[in-house]
Amino acid sequence: MANANYTPPFVYNEPVLQHEPGSPEREELINALEAAKSKTVDVPMYIGGKKVYTEDKVKMRSPYNLSLELGTFNKGTGEHVKQAIKAALAAKKEWEEMPWQDRAAIFLRAADLLVGPYRAKMNAATMLAQSKNIYQAEIDCICELADFWRFNVQFMYEMYHNQPESSSKIWNRTEHRPLEGFVFALTPFNFTAIAGNLPTAPALMGNTVVWKAAESQIYSANVIMEILEEAGLPAGVVNLIHVDGPQAGDIVFSHRDFAGIHFTGSTGVFKTIWKTIGEQLDKYRSFPRIVGETGGKDFVLAHPNCNVQALVTALTRGAFEFQGQKCSAASRAYIPKSIWKDVKKMFLKDLKSLKMGPPEDFSNFINAVIDERAFDKITNFIEQAKKDKEVEIISGGGFDKTKGYYIEPTVIVSSDPKYRTMCEEIFGPVLTIFVYEDDSFDEVLKLVDNTSPYALTGAVFANERSVIQKATRALTHSAGNFYINDKPTGAVVGQQPFGGARGSGTNDKAGSILNLYRWVSQRTIKENFEPAEDYRYPFMSEE
Repeated sequence: MANANYTPPFVYNEPVLQHEPGSPEREELINALEAAKSKTVDVPMYIGGKKVYTEDKVKMRSPYNLSLELGTFNKGTGEHVKQAIKAALAAKKEWEEMPWQDRAAIFLRAADLLVGPYRAKMNAATMLAQSKNIYQAEIDCICELADFWRFNVQFMYEMYHNQPESSSKIWNRTEHRPLEGFVFALTPFNFTAIAGNLPTAPALMGNTVVWKAAESQIYSANVIMEILEEAGLPAGVVNLIHVDGPQAGDIVFSHRDFAGIHFTGSTGVFKTIWKTIGEQLDKYRSFPRIVGETGGKDFVLAHPNCNVQALVTALTRGAFEFQGQKCSAASRAYIPKSIWKDVKKMFLKDLKSLKMGPPEDFSNFINAVIDERAFDKITNFIEQAKKDKEVEIISGGGFDKTKGYYIEPTVIVSSDPKYRTMCEEIFGPVLTIFVYEDDSFDEVLKLVDNTSPYALTGAVFANERSVIQKATRALTHSAGNFYINDKPTGAVVGQQPFGGARGSGTNDKAGSILNLYRWVSQRTIKENFEPAEDYRYPFMSEE
């Protein structure tokens, strides 16, 4: 039994290794890539602490090299969804009653395993399966995931130690109970860190979880489960299933003990989930928590007096790192006419220098998009832009899927600020630019705010403080993460809590204590050391 007030270890952001030529981490990674490519894996489901295999094997291939077979995953059925729910509920009592410091120790150990013996393996898995270059993999599947696990422990500690005031002869206390039931985590392909955080943030707070990962991320999700098991996570706390989304949803969202969903994905899917939950409220033991981070149509707005070189670098990185497959990626830009000539010249020079190819060649900045469905969707936008008279493609526009799903970084200039690629989420390496008259900056602020249904990230480039202040005020509700003289991507856990509103989600700020509050249900306890023994109040006394 605990007889001390424990304090977690000092929390910090995991340093990003640069993998420079000749560095030990680069050599270790090269070896890990070769080892992974030399064999195929058969990825199981994880239900109740057991590895579950089925007869339905689905092949996993690398999106940048379609001839590279990574292995198979075991496709489940509705019965496996039911088994996972049963396992989560069976593990719940013991898990939620485990002392917080013991739950914390599991995830702190997992972070150390991730950045230590599993670092090269996890980087290799994310590079191979999700087509990330080494820098994009390192900041995601290593640094950000380790940060989530470490900072969430610190946030939990702060939450538990934030207690109400007490008065004389009264002791007031607050408990942060886990939710009553199980949590469903539905995770995307693009960030291994998100895939790791969505099931484990609720789990840290004492919840048990059913987790469905995107099929194109299952390869690296399997490494997450290996780490969690080695870190000592008890059976049934996180149950990973590989089933069709609608099949899982039909069972999960109609279950009495469904307590909440932690989601990252498309706005359309999230709206359907919310509607489905709303239609079945009478089935649930309590109102489910609905936490989602969805789409974005993220902007970069430049003022005539901005640093042009910094602006161009932000456009190159913000729009085209990880092929624009970030919900925070810059996909629309507003450039004043007076600096457009210089911006265009410098931007095209940057783009011309970008190399595209497999992430195993560390000189490549651009890699393949995730799958054929994404490839077809993105290239449809490009094909249409080639036909439309109000737009001009000034860079890129080429694509090929014979060997992998490669799309050139594409820049469109539109004379119509409401052209479809200025408004619709593309989720690929396509940036659309609108060049505006310098004296219409105030009107452009309104245009930025009203063009898109999303409000995830955005950036403003300006040198004058009065301009920065004006833009910050005018765009108050336009972005949940707002950047001044920086690209609109790259939020760091503990530094820039991430999330947006409007069509971009519930803005519950992953990477902050706010997100963890969504996975607990508070109980206030009042203890009276000298309870009243007479119902009469003084005002009732006779004169």
